[in-house]
Formats: sequence, C-alpha cells, structure tokens
Amino acid sequence: MLGVLGGMGPMATVDFLAKLVQATPAGRDQDHIPTLVCSAVDIPDRADAILGTGPDPLPALRAALARLEAGGATRIAIPCNTAHHWHAALQAATALPILHIVDAVAETLARSGTGTGSGGRIGLLATDGTLRSGLYPERLARHGLACRAPDEAGQAAVSAAIRLVKAHRVAEATPLLEAQVRALAEAGCDRVVMACTEIPLALAGSDPSGLLVDATEALARACVAACRPDCRVDAAALPRAA
Repeated sequence: MLGVLGGMGPMATVDFLAKLVQATPAGRDQDHIPTLVCSAVDIPDRADAILGTGPDPLPALRAALARLEAGGATRIAIPCNTAHHWHAALQAATALPILHIVDAVAETLARSGTGTGSGGRIGLLATDGTLRSGLYPERLARHGLACRAPDEAGQAAVSAAIRLVKAHRVAEATPLLEAQVRALAEAGCDRVVMACTEIPLALAGSDPSGLLVDATEALARACVAACRPDCRVDAAALPRAA
C-alpha cells in the first residue's frame, strides 16, 4: 500500500493523486494502487523552517509518517518538494522506503535526453526554502546537470505565485510564473523544473514547447514503477502542462 504524506498543500496532494491514478495502467478499479493518504495540514511551513523564520516541521512530519506506517503503508511518497529537506531524517525513522522526488525528476530528465553527462542546465521554480536547502543542485549534479534559479526579483515573483495558489488564486499566479519560465529559457536553461507542487496547478496549459518538467508527475510515475513493477507507466496518459 502506498502511503501519501500530504497536505503540503491540500490542492497539491489532490493533484498528485490525480496524476497517480492517470499514470497507472488499469482497466478496472482493482488494477489501481491501494493508497492511504494523510493530509497533514498541521505541519508547519517547510520553507519558513529552512529560512529560520518558523518552527521545525520534522516532529509533525514524523507523526504523520507514523500514522501511515500504522495504517499499513508499505512505501511512502511525499508530494512536497521542500519537505524533502528532511528526507534523510524521515527515512531514518522508518524501515519503509520513502521515494525521493528529486530522483524521480532526474529519471524523467534522463528519459528526455537531458540526463547523465549531457551538461544540461536546469531551471528551477521552487520555494525559497527548497532553493536554500540546495536539494536540487546537489542531487542533479550527480547526473551531470547544473541548476539555475530566477534572479532576486524573479524569485520574489515565484514565491508570491506559490502563496497565491495556496490561497486559491491560481489565475493570478499563472502570469507571474510564465514570466519566470521565459526568463529561465532566455538564460539558457534546457528544461525548467516545476519544483514546487503548487506550481503545476498554475502552469497547466502553459507549456507549448515542452520545456517544463513536472515534479509531481515524476513522483507519480516513480510510485507506479515502485508499486507496480509488472506494468509499464504510460507517460502519454499523464496530465501535461501543455
């Protein structure tokens, strides 16, 4: 059973679940992956904690993980990029495998020809906390990829857009994020990763050139591969930003 440590935020968790269902090769209900969801909306803000302006979310993350484990989960997915700053600490607290969202993104990039040894440059749209943690540059560097974030003003726009999505003001967030996608492309980025699970909600339909990589979608595909190794993930069935 897949355990989903979600609620960061709630809409992003629902988006992940939709992508998980659409990624699963299935002809009937019983072909889908048994899933237990903990929408732990009480977890303190992850970015604030990394930036030193908010409480540590690790105790609440561990408590949610324990609830999933007690409920019968056999592996864990966390549809929140910033929360992966605590991936190692959470993995140390359980024998259950916790899939890593950045590794899932790296696999997606490799499948698209932007993988190991390509020397590609990857743009990142992420929270301030994810950028401060170095999570993406550290893990993508293992695949020969360099990362680039927006400039200071651009990052302020990304952060504002994420807050707008969380406040159900998605239409207002879209142009802010589209402008930063264009800026990263003009700066020479081969692909741009939507490295916050709120961002794909605002950029649906905004990628006619196929530049964007959806970390939520990548995690969904990784979950299907882990839970249903007998089945091939049908990438064409997944929702796309374009």
